[in-house]
Amino acid sequence: MISDSPVNFSPDLINALQASPETDSTRTKDLELHIQRRVHSELARLDAENSKRLAELQEQISASPDSTTKSIHPDAQTPDQSTSSGGVDHKAAAEGDKLRDLGRQSVQKEIDMLKDKLKRRKIKEEVVQNKSIEKAKGEVVNCLRLNDRRPLDCWREVEAFKEEVGRLERDFLGKVMD
Repeated sequence: MISDSPVNFSPDLINALQASPETDSTRTKDLELHIQRRVHSELARLDAENSKRLAELQEQISASPDSTTKSIHPDAQTPDQSTSSGGVDHKAAAEGDKLRDLGRQSVQKEIDMLKDKLKRRKIKEEVVQNKSIEKAKGEVVNCLRLNDRRPLDCWREVEAFKEEVGRLERDFLGKVMD
C-alpha cells in the first residue's frame, strides 16, 4: 500500500526516541533473556510434572504384586486375584503384570541371543591358540633378526604369515556369515 501523503512524526516522539538509552541490540538481548526465562520456567514445570508422574508409576509398580511369584507358583493366588473382586483396578493390574512379564521375557530372550552370539565368537582365543599363525609369526621375527640389515630377504616368511592370517579371516567370516 502506497501512501499519498507524507508521514510526519512529532518532534516530541523523535526527541524521546533519540534520548532513549535503549538500542536495537539491548532490546534484542532483553527479548532473548525474557525468552530464555520463559523456556527455563516451562522446562522446570515439565520436569516437575514428569518427576511426579514417575514417582506415581513407581509407587504403582511397587504396590502391585510381584509377578515373579506368579511365574514360580502359577496356581497360587494373591489377595488381588480374588474371584470376588473383578473390578477395573483388577483388570488394569492384570494387564500391567502381563505387560511387565512380556517385557521381561523379551529382554531375557534378547540376553540369551546375545550370549549365544558371544559364545560363537571366541576370536582372541582362536588367534592365540592358532599354532600355524604363531609359527609363521615366529619365522618372520627370526628372519628379521637374522637379516636385520636386509629385511627384504624375509619376503617368503611374510607371505606365509599373510596366507595364514587370510585363512583365519576366511574361517572367521564363514562362522559369522552362517
